[in-house]
Amino acid sequence: MNRMMAIVERELRKFFRSPALMLVSMVFPLVQLIVLGNAFGGKVTNATLAVVDQDHGPQAVRVREALEAVHVNSNNFRPVDYDNQTQAVNDVRNGKVQGALIIPPEFSRRVYEKNRPQIGLVIDNTDSFVSSSFETRLADLVQALNQPDIQPRLVQQIALNIVELYPYIEYMKYLLPGSITLAIFVAVMIGGGIVYIDDKARGVHEGYLVTPITKMELVFGLNLAGALKAIGSGVVITIIGSLISGIGSVFNPKMLLLLLVMIVLTALAFITMMSFIMVRVEDPLVPRAIFGVLNTLLFFPSGAIYPIQAFPTWLKWIAWIDPFTYAVHGFKAVLLKEVGMPAIWGDMVYLLGFAGIALTGTTLLFKRTL
Repeated sequence: MNRMMAIVERELRKFFRSPALMLVSMVFPLVQLIVLGNAFGGKVTNATLAVVDQDHGPQAVRVREALEAVHVNSNNFRPVDYDNQTQAVNDVRNGKVQGALIIPPEFSRRVYEKNRPQIGLVIDNTDSFVSSSFETRLADLVQALNQPDIQPRLVQQIALNIVELYPYIEYMKYLLPGSITLAIFVAVMIGGGIVYIDDKARGVHEGYLVTPITKMELVFGLNLAGALKAIGSGVVITIIGSLISGIGSVFNPKMLLLLLVMIVLTALAFITMMSFIMVRVEDPLVPRAIFGVLNTLLFFPSGAIYPIQAFPTWLKWIAWIDPFTYAVHGFKAVLLKEVGMPAIWGDMVYLLGFAGIALTGTTLLFKRTL
């Protein structure tokens, strides 16, 4: 144990003597949280909607008044009058406007005759966020226009009442669990994988190998040191990220304890995974070259940015074995839902089991020779 702790002490001393290294491992996830949290997931506002009124009747006026009401109240889009349908469609193609609403001739007469009145919406569906926002908002508008002026005393149609379990979750809050997981991974990659290979290239490990230290002590010491670095990074990002995102549950003692356990297990799973990948690597350029590949392969399929249910089958299989997935799920359950152990025990068991398997594999593959 003393020999193993000596390795841990050396690794931590070297780490804390490089404040720039510590800063880099924390800045990237925070920048991602702030930029992506504000750039994505927000409501579309100030989009331009071309309105081509070819009817000019009373029902067309109702539609236009409803569009103005949406503009004043929610500012999702700003209606702009067009006289020419062709010009409006061309402007949608060219990106001058984000959509075009066409009110056809004799629209009002068809409404009074109940003869299948229709209005058209032309959208640029290359931008799914804007197009889906237009579709949702205008579908609600049409549904409101179809409601009778006088509601019947007895409800004759099926109604759907939606009950939301939690308050509105802003995208920055939704992104925070993934940012914490990414911060731990970056700390492991920089303070574990890259440093590990650099020490081998500089001959530091040769000094270890001429001592009585055993292979297991060396592997356990290096992994414990890397895990401690990642735990520190995870704790800092959790606190700062929660303050930025406005999540107060992090200061609840019970939730804070669960978060700490999740951070520890995530750090152990990541550092042992990195050690298993790097145990036979000799070239110091390899961890730098695969950093982006590992980040893409592990982070994005985890559900941190987009729900796993939308993935194709082959990507769901990657998410199923990806430790990122279980870390993100656990952090979401604690930070966003404020649930206890029953919701995250499966994530904890997987992370602990993954760490045990990876550590065993690293110990078996580690060479106790120069």
